[in-house]
Amino acid sequence: MSDKILDLGKSVYELCSTAPETAEILAGLGFTDITKPGMLQTAGRFMTIPKGAAMKKINLDTIKKAFEDKGFTIKE
Repeated sequence: MSDKILDLGKSVYELCSTAPETAEILAGLGFTDITKPGMLQTAGRFMTIPKGAAMKKINLDTIKKAFEDKGFTIKE
């Protein structure tokens, strides 16, 4: 079992704090705002991946697959 867990209930800020590669994966999926200075510390503190996916109209299954491909276990 992988020791990298993507907990979809946690904020993007929390996820990136525990696994920095999270930001790179999300940016590659279309969440380009995450790379802007200050965004992670502001919006990232209350934004979850499912909320962000809905806002950006990105399929949540696509996001889950991308993280699984990088060795993450998804926790819903």
